[in-house]
Amino acid sequence: MATETMNVTFDADGYLADHNEWNEDLARELAREEGIEELTDMHWKVINFMRKDYIENGAVPTIRRLKKAGGIPTKELYSLFPDGPAKKAARIAGLPKPKGCV
Repeated sequence: MATETMNVTFDADGYLADHNEWNEDLARELAREEGIEELTDMHWKVINFMRKDYIENGAVPTIRRLKKAGGIPTKELYSLFPDGPAKKAARIAGLPKPKGCV
C-alpha cells in the first residue's frame, strides 16, 4: 500500500490529505492499487487536467467537466478508470474525493 512505501498522509477514504505531497511515482503506485498497471498518455492527460483544474478552481472536476473542458469522452474515461472514473482518477491525481461520490 502507498502509505507503507511513501511518506505521505491519506484521509479516512484513502485520498491524499495534501495534494502538494503528490508526485508521479505516487500516482503510479496508487494506480496499481486501483488495478491500473500502467498509466498511458491518456491517463496522464486526465490526471494532469484534473490537477490543473483543481488548483485553478478549488474543486475536483466532475466527469462532465472532464468531458467538456478536458475534451475526454465519457466512454473513454470509463475505459481508462473502470468502476468510477472520477473517484479513481482523483485518487491517483492526489486530489480529494470528488463531491457527490459516495
